[in-house]
Amino acid sequence: MAKPRDYYEVLGVGRNATAEEIRKAYRRLARKYHPDVNTEPDAAQRFAEITEAYDVLSDPDRRKTYDQFGHAGVGAGAAGFGQGPFRPGGFSGWGGRGGGFRGGASSFDASDIGSIFEEMFGARGPSPFSTAQAHRPQPSRGRDLQHKLTVSFLTAARGGKESLRLTVPGSSSTQTVDVTIPAGIEHGAKLRIKGKGQPSPHGGGPGDLILTIEVGAHPLFRRDGRDLLVDVPITLAEAALGTTVTVPLLEGTAQIKVPPGASSGRKLRIKGKGIADAKGRRGDFLAVIQIVAPAELSPRGRELLQALAAELKNPRETGPWTS
Repeated sequence: MAKPRDYYEVLGVGRNATAEEIRKAYRRLARKYHPDVNTEPDAAQRFAEITEAYDVLSDPDRRKTYDQFGHAGVGAGAAGFGQGPFRPGGFSGWGGRGGGFRGGASSFDASDIGSIFEEMFGARGPSPFSTAQAHRPQPSRGRDLQHKLTVSFLTAARGGKESLRLTVPGSSSTQTVDVTIPAGIEHGAKLRIKGKGQPSPHGGGPGDLILTIEVGAHPLFRRDGRDLLVDVPITLAEAALGTTVTVPLLEGTAQIKVPPGASSGRKLRIKGKGIADAKGRRGDFLAVIQIVAPAELSPRGRELLQALAAELKNPRETGPWTS
């Protein structure tokens, strides 16, 4: 018969591993080899081997005995797991008031390991440590599918509907998924569409479709959270003398007064005219002043500007420029 594998080797940990390191190693391997999720021919046998190793090494007294005497000290069989709580052909005797497994030289309490699987698999199905269902795949949800969905700036701001065509998992056909885009959704946000993911391999419900929203650009608008920003170009004369400008909003237009002496980058605010989110919270509209110098000048215009330049103070002669 084959020589039983070292329990530390089975879990992939060192002999000085802490209890938490042993527990983490078991969780990782049990998730990989549990028969409900692994269809390889030797998955059940590997799972039993991993669980027996954890049974021994998670118990301080049994681990101490194993460290001193090896498999003989804890009652392991020639195959490494023939006389412990698991056998290659199935689970060994279940009984006793403690609800533990009986077999070999020790009593095995499945409550700790059962809690690990409850945490791993959630409410997808009964614990794998049930005598009636230990070897039968339990109904579990299908996998979630990930997909990107690009929406226009205005759809993201106002909300709306989008239709998405996807290939049906496991076939070459396609399906149309109708998606409701909530108002105010931001770039990178995720939407979950229930029941549009991978079908379950064991008769459970399908997974979900997880959409990552990508918001397209707009030629005028940009956003900062719920605030809506628009660059407003004005002339040198308008900046110096002040003016009134008609600006576009998400709905309609508004007039905004530019005060005399406005500089580029100054923000003029209209309260409550920004983007409203799904909860009805609305941001502000911000007109960002951009002074546009003329690219070409007539001789008369150049003459006037030169005369004006002689009248203007040099802005670099004050403030931090003088230090």
